[in-house]
Amino acid sequence: MRTIILSITMIMLSFYQSAQAQQADTLSIRQQRIVAIAATTAQGDLENLKTSLARGLDNGMTVNEIKEVLVHAYAYCGFPRSLRALQTFMEVLEERKAQGITDAVGREASPVADEQDKYTRGAELLEKLSGAPADAPKTGYAAFAPVIEQYLKEHLFCDIFERDLLTWQERELATVSILTAMGEGVEPMLKSHSAICLRQGIRESQLRQMTEIVNGLKDDDPFARGTLMPDNPNFTDKAWLQGYVSPQDGFGCTVSNVTFAPGCRNSWHSHKGGQLLLCTSGKGYYQEKGKPIQLLLPGDVVKIAPDVIHWHGAAPDSEFTHIAIGTQLDKGGVTWLEPVTDDEYNSYKENNNR
Repeated sequence: MRTIILSITMIMLSFYQSAQAQQADTLSIRQQRIVAIAATTAQGDLENLKTSLARGLDNGMTVNEIKEVLVHAYAYCGFPRSLRALQTFMEVLEERKAQGITDAVGREASPVADEQDKYTRGAELLEKLSGAPADAPKTGYAAFAPVIEQYLKEHLFCDIFERDLLTWQERELATVSILTAMGEGVEPMLKSHSAICLRQGIRESQLRQMTEIVNGLKDDDPFARGTLMPDNPNFTDKAWLQGYVSPQDGFGCTVSNVTFAPGCRNSWHSHKGGQLLLCTSGKGYYQEKGKPIQLLLPGDVVKIAPDVIHWHGAAPDSEFTHIAIGTQLDKGGVTWLEPVTDDEYNSYKENNNR
């Protein structure tokens, strides 16, 4: 009996370790939001920045944490980009307030009790970040223009990095995202900060994902995200809807863009006239009653026959967007059924971690 229990325990531990390793190979939702906010700030892409800021708030970042990313950015892409990003953030907050959305402000940065001079504190912090000795002889730009090296130690690595609203890992991830977004001309800095990221626990696979996010920002879903849906018993979390074709238009169909927050799914349901799903961004799930969950990626098309009971939504670690087309409306509309249970939703992860 003890042998059987030990075997079961080892199998369960193996499942857990496999899931943990898979999760560690990708950036968390919070990290993805920091990457997008930092990169769009550096690019001066204010429209995409608005989307990145809203998604950061929707995924649990506080107002003060996002402000910290925007302030941090000035040290790497300049005051003009940082100030325009802060002004854009003010606009986003006002728009959300007008929609009845209350965003968490969050705490302020903790006071710093260290009484050493700022140069010493900055030098020690940089040594912990990079592993380079604080008392190493000055070379390169530090020897050529000692004052800039002083500014770096006293201001960047003391005044900014000491603030605890972001971790060192998050600050370095933001820095690498900014430098990647800036493109040519900053390669030495990008190389050194990428090395610091690795030293701070970011994996190479996560840096590759960061690069993919930055490079794909301008190629994001071309359809409007729409507005946040009011509380709906048929959705487990936040979802956004933008309608394009309604029954009143006389085409016999509906066309809408739907975005699910990570982990959000709708209830079991069916359509009298069937439905088409055109997947445009993120990672999602689709399941028909009695069948295993199907992973959905951009470019996938799901053809749902009339009266087939099914559900769809986002994977736990990604937003998911699709164009939903309701067909043959003359046959009737949607029939909502019971919610999808956590066990049903999590069956994809369990079946694919074996």
